[in-house]
Amino acid sequence: MTTNPAFEEQSSGDSEAVDAYSQIVIRVAESVTPHVAAIEMTSTDRRGRVRGGSGSAVVFTGDGYMLTNAHVVAGIRSGRAVFADGKHTEVELVGADPLSDLAIVRGVKSAPPPALLGNAETLRVGQLVIAVGNPLGLAGSVTAGVVSGLGRSIPVRAGEHRRVIEDVIQTDAALNPGNSGGALADTRGRIVGINTAVAGLGLGLAIPINATTQRIIASLLKDGRVRRAYLGLVSTPIPLDASAVVRTGQKEGLRVVEVIPGSPAELSGLQPGDMVLRALDRTVWSAESLQKLLFAEAIGQPFPLTVLRDGKALKLTAVPSEMSQQAYG
Repeated sequence: MTTNPAFEEQSSGDSEAVDAYSQIVIRVAESVTPHVAAIEMTSTDRRGRVRGGSGSAVVFTGDGYMLTNAHVVAGIRSGRAVFADGKHTEVELVGADPLSDLAIVRGVKSAPPPALLGNAETLRVGQLVIAVGNPLGLAGSVTAGVVSGLGRSIPVRAGEHRRVIEDVIQTDAALNPGNSGGALADTRGRIVGINTAVAGLGLGLAIPINATTQRIIASLLKDGRVRRAYLGLVSTPIPLDASAVVRTGQKEGLRVVEVIPGSPAELSGLQPGDMVLRALDRTVWSAESLQKLLFAEAIGQPFPLTVLRDGKALKLTAVPSEMSQQAYG
């Protein structure tokens, strides 16, 4: 009986490649799964009706604090977390931030050791990522895929406030209901994202773990909420014309679409049609770049703006107020 050596060599190479891929996924799954819980959040209203939310959560501190999605815990303050080994604990809501879709709950009893948080800024399109969660009630489920897009944005609304969740990770790792709040890990087992949504067939989204979300997490741990500065404008990124590029050195700015009556933006003199170029002496070119400047430290402080109006550069100063907590209801 004869064989084809070339065919055998190719098959061996394919097998080794598959084994290497499998070993990475297995190693990460074994590392991350113990830190991910299935959570069930429930409450009873005045009429005796039970409302609830379910999803996943990731232990990220040694004393049992867990990250999840704000939409999983919306309006609910307590529940139960069950880990892959069958251990469970009652959980209480620490804080939630609908405008980033992040929330923190804490286990009443002991929880597993924390997962290691990474930095999504290091991700590259095409990089292997592993999702761990509890889709469709199936605890400890693992799926793998690649980063299929970076810098995506999800529009969100809380009360009267509109915002975009910035720098969202897009992946083709299969996500289903129940994955929300679960872990998206890199090949070293570091948590680089919190899975938040199924965007379509073969498309999932995750909130990145980066400098901005670390600030949000710190605020939730400290205050149970995120204090944000409020300007009161709606804007869209627009390329500058050639003459403006030459004069300003910028290629894009933020065109003001709407100014909310009575807002700090209106009081500063900002008008629809203005092109915002700089804020706090920093270049702004997207809603995200402006939002990064509007945290607690900007509340009540002079907030200089450079805008183009009718081809002329103007200097304006706003004084941001605090975003009302009604937005979080």
